[in-house]
Amino acid sequence: MFEAECQRASLPLWKPVTLDTRFLAQAAFPNLPAYTLETVASVCGIELHQRHRALADAQASGRILTALLPHLLKRGVRTLSDALSATKRFTEDGSYPVVWVQPSHKPALTAEDKPVALLDPWLFSTQVSAIMSSPPVFAARTASLMDTAVQMAQAKIGSILVGEAHEPASAIGMLTERDLLRAIAANGASGLDQPVERFASRPLQTVVADAYVYRAAGRMNRLGLRHLAALDNAGRVTGVISARDLLRSRMSGPVALGDAIDTAPDSVALGRAWSPVPAIAKSLLENGLDGRALAGVIAREVAALTRRAAKLAEEKLIAEGAGAPPCPYAVLVLGSAGRGESLLSFDQDNALIFERGEPEGAEDKYFARLGAMMNDTLNAVGVPNCPGGVMAKNAPYRGSLETWRERVRAWIGRSNPQDLLSVDIFFDFRPVHGDLAMAEQFWRTCWESVRARADFLKLLEQSSGETASPFGFLGRLSLDNGRVDLKMHGLKPIVTGARTLALHHGVLERSTAARLAGIRNAAQTHAVDLESIDEAHKLILTLIARQQIADLSSGGKAGNKVDYAKLSPATQDDLKAALRAAQLVPDIVRDRLSG
Repeated sequence: MFEAECQRASLPLWKPVTLDTRFLAQAAFPNLPAYTLETVASVCGIELHQRHRALADAQASGRILTALLPHLLKRGVRTLSDALSATKRFTEDGSYPVVWVQPSHKPALTAEDKPVALLDPWLFSTQVSAIMSSPPVFAARTASLMDTAVQMAQAKIGSILVGEAHEPASAIGMLTERDLLRAIAANGASGLDQPVERFASRPLQTVVADAYVYRAAGRMNRLGLRHLAALDNAGRVTGVISARDLLRSRMSGPVALGDAIDTAPDSVALGRAWSPVPAIAKSLLENGLDGRALAGVIAREVAALTRRAAKLAEEKLIAEGAGAPPCPYAVLVLGSAGRGESLLSFDQDNALIFERGEPEGAEDKYFARLGAMMNDTLNAVGVPNCPGGVMAKNAPYRGSLETWRERVRAWIGRSNPQDLLSVDIFFDFRPVHGDLAMAEQFWRTCWESVRARADFLKLLEQSSGETASPFGFLGRLSLDNGRVDLKMHGLKPIVTGARTLALHHGVLERSTAARLAGIRNAAQTHAVDLESIDEAHKLILTLIARQQIADLSSGGKAGNKVDYAKLSPATQDDLKAALRAAQLVPDIVRDRLSG
């Protein structure tokens, strides 16, 4: 019908992405005797009116879709891509009526997609720390406005921090050139003798120093500011970034991605803010960003998403009368998000640490509720629950500082690799919300406690299991339906080995790339192999990212298996070399731990 009408009006064929409620019902209720509109409506508790009338049946289909959503969610169907994947087997079984037109699973480029294609990769590959002014310049609160203006002029800066360098960011203000002009305009010459504290802007607007530049650009754009203070992982002011530092960037709409996540008022808005990530990822790859840099961008937004979900949970608990958090706490992201290496196939890996309280005590019960709300929000917006239960709502991944210390001591005392399953990703944790300094100090304490503990590190390495070689007879790759699992055969040995060696050598880094670089400097051996492994890590992440984008574009699910035949011969050779480099890692680990 649409095709005929488009032809009659001389318009291009309108072919939107299509979901069939019949097939969604089959995915949600696989054991129904029939899937007529009447049967599905009855199961969903929907009453039909004016059956076989176009408008009434269309409205009934809409109500059925809404009713199916919670049932689909229970089966892991959260996104459009999930729904397309869940119904694909029904659309391909050849059971359509003769007049049926195969629905589209791949949307055409829309006007909203076009700005994304113009993104500057520099915004998403350069960290704030690379372009900020550091160290920050401070003015004493009691200094006169005149003296502060002279200090700014001599330092050739457009803003100055008001307070003391050792103070937390919440206690510090900022005076900018604009603030200086406003003070003079409002008070005349007499204002120059008054203390600068009176004219400083508060609260201090900030961005994390290891965030990517697009986040700073989006925040400045939203707030109408020219300066932001940059914070380290412990929440201390470590520099200042200005609009002048961002002249190379383009303030296009998608740049506001990070800020949209940070300011989402509810889970619906949070999901809407998160939804452009696959399109942005595709654009960045097409513009030359490699997979490792892209993984850093996605991981940063997973962290931001987790932080915002925690804040929304806090607000909900206060609104329900449970009050504010009973003590300082921090939300942690673990695994790939903690390392800054997330692509588009991930689930939740998070934990929660609080200052004091016993298991099942008042504090623990409060944070159990907060963790559950946070996890539910993340699941609703498209970050699925962890199949292994590595989430803050579950007791093993929540606890006081003392509880976590006891857990780490227990891990170190284990004698069986099976007792250490899922422990390894904990050492990748990154605090994303709450008392960052407390969590950062605990992370460093954890690393110091296992440094050079070769016995524990050997068990930790063994707990990840043996990685089978991807090469078969005559050195050919062993494929599964034409695909090779690059997470299993490439990322797993590299990430696990880099973590183990970093712990052994006391390399206090989170990303695999930084760990490999630190290991090269600390070990002074295997330098050539470690460089090859580093290049292999980057290539493998790039190939997985490209495959995930292709699979999502065709209505499939993002995974870690790459279609080998679709790679160019040169890329196939590079991939084989990368996988051979990955196979070297266990031997290097054994060599270093035994030495």
